[in-house]
Amino acid sequence: MIVADANLLVYLVFRGERAPVARAVAARDAEWAAPPLWSSEVLSALGSYVRRGDVSVADACDMYSGATDAVGDREFDPEPAAVLELAVRSGCSTYDCEYVAVALALGVPLVTADKEVLRTFPGTAVSPEAFVGG
Repeated sequence: MIVADANLLVYLVFRGERAPVARAVAARDAEWAAPPLWSSEVLSALGSYVRRGDVSVADACDMYSGATDAVGDREFDPEPAAVLELAVRSGCSTYDCEYVAVALALGVPLVTADKEVLRTFPGTAVSPEAFVGG
């Protein structure tokens, strides 16, 4: 199992240039977990694609459904104190720290392309490329 951040979920369903690495992550480990926040973040990203005209609302809804399938029933609420402590200590947003807190609680890696999270939490966060390469 891994914790997948919203960006990785979007990469998986959008079929852009980052889709191949997201599919490779899924091939290596198909059990993706996330905090409930993932849903709003994925919808926000898909909304941006709709506004730009990259996809239709119907296509974005299909993509959202694909992200929902990827997470399945592996949605975990992070402990608020853990999220706040991580955010204060790291300077990262509480949104990012929700993913980190879930990964730490489950004892699994957080797969993310977020450079700040990768830099700040090197023992927990791993890039998609590093995850599939090692």
